[in-house]
Amino acid sequence: MYRYDEFDHAFVNARVAQFRDQVGRRLSGELSEDAFKPLRLMNGVYLQLHAYMLRVAIPYGTLNSRQMRMLAHIARKYDRGYGHFTTRQNIQYNWPSLSDTPDILTDLASVEMHAIQTSGNCIRNVTADHFAGAAADEVADPRPYAEILRQWSSVHPEFSFLPRKFKIAVTGAPADRAAIQVHDIGLHLKKDEAGRLGFAVYVGGGQGRTPMVAKKIRDFLPEEDLLSYVTAIVRVYNLHGRRDNKYKARIKILVHETGTEELTRQVEAEFAELRDGELKLPDADIRAIETYFAPPALPERPEGWADLTKERKSDAGFDAWVARNVGAHKHPDYTTVTISLKPIGGIPGDATDVQMDRVADLAERYAFDEIRVSHEQNLILPHVARADLKALYDALLEEELATANAGLITDMIACPGLDYCALANARSIPVAQELSIRFGSAARQAEIGDLKIKISGCINACGHHHVGHIGLLGVEKKGGELYQITLGGSGDENTSIGEIVGRGFEPEKVPDAVETIVDTYIGLRLSPAETFIEAYRRVGPQPFKTALYGSAAEAA
Repeated sequence: MYRYDEFDHAFVNARVAQFRDQVGRRLSGELSEDAFKPLRLMNGVYLQLHAYMLRVAIPYGTLNSRQMRMLAHIARKYDRGYGHFTTRQNIQYNWPSLSDTPDILTDLASVEMHAIQTSGNCIRNVTADHFAGAAADEVADPRPYAEILRQWSSVHPEFSFLPRKFKIAVTGAPADRAAIQVHDIGLHLKKDEAGRLGFAVYVGGGQGRTPMVAKKIRDFLPEEDLLSYVTAIVRVYNLHGRRDNKYKARIKILVHETGTEELTRQVEAEFAELRDGELKLPDADIRAIETYFAPPALPERPEGWADLTKERKSDAGFDAWVARNVGAHKHPDYTTVTISLKPIGGIPGDATDVQMDRVADLAERYAFDEIRVSHEQNLILPHVARADLKALYDALLEEELATANAGLITDMIACPGLDYCALANARSIPVAQELSIRFGSAARQAEIGDLKIKISGCINACGHHHVGHIGLLGVEKKGGELYQITLGGSGDENTSIGEIVGRGFEPEKVPDAVETIVDTYIGLRLSPAETFIEAYRRVGPQPFKTALYGSAAEAA
């Protein structure tokens, strides 16, 4: 994992000192809220419905136990004892006082963390596959390139005031676990026929008011050209992106209005001017950053194979957890482990200070001091020996962190919604909790199989509802909350935007509507092996509309 150098330490500490002065001037009345707003946003401080919110960057979702313990400390000392892990692989604190935020940033800086560029019209936290460096299907670890992009984009003088926020995601495996096609720039790390590393480049994806799937504008970009090409894209966007209408300011609108072919031509022309300049990445520099992400030395643990088989047979709960939350690792004696932050009836993505401390302890003991945050609001231990899985499971069980539901219907994504967010129109959390309870039976979840529900409290789509197999969008209608349902979305390598199936449902009717959708799927699938998204793509929306509304006319 990347470690700060002398420059990083000096830069972050200077930024904290600067923000401490700005907060002091705001509290004294020297700065108005209007003048303070852009300053606080560039340091991750929002003003929400009831209090300030601080969003902390976790670059490409990677952190160690020391850092996780600091996140727990902040939750305990400055908040209400919990934090909320987000779809951008960050963590949010919903209740800090403004006067405490400089001290929080000072504490973060002591463990090489910060909140810079977690808001504002700039390049946000670069995200990556949460199994990076460990997954059995990986071509190469994408995190060194995400780190290169982080260093390049931090307080970039040309790109600190873009037309709108800008998001980049990187993946290094055929299976896209970073949702790259719904990002402003998506990068798929791959090898060409000669074995050279490079990227397929996608541009113009995004959700929100106008959801769009990104367009591939380069099938293979050599790794040394990464910064030159990304600079060319952002430069074209910065020059031509709309600044007169924030709803049409994202690069997806520029791609749509300009056309993929013409935008590609402009990017390639800019790239031609840049490619042999100072942004070209020397191979030695790439390899040097790779050394920070070298996998830990994993001793052989062959005893885990026989032990695991025996333990699974003797403990049904453990067997279910292994089946859902444990994945294949590059090393045959090791696994990847998903720690679900979706307990039945709980709030998706929330973790208490005690739970964060415990995860830090377990990462040190069983996972070589590495932790990841997934964009699906779970935590990951990327390197766990098969021989240690039962001990890890037993420890997680004590902290209510052993829910065996990764990828199942209760493993929902949900934004904070109207309980916290000033932009929201409806609540996401109570709906997620009701659905979790409704489908909480382990047998029911197993019967349904892989199914992703994603919930947003407003059109900004922080809950990724557009790419949920079942998406729920909360809207306001006549002073009440209503939930619009979309079906058929997906955020993987076969990205699709969900289709609106008809009129919305009141909050109390949402669980019944989702159950109707699920029952319809089970009734029409060819076999239990046919997943919801496969069945939906085969039959289309009409059977679901008919089940929900009785006729196509009622759904209009």
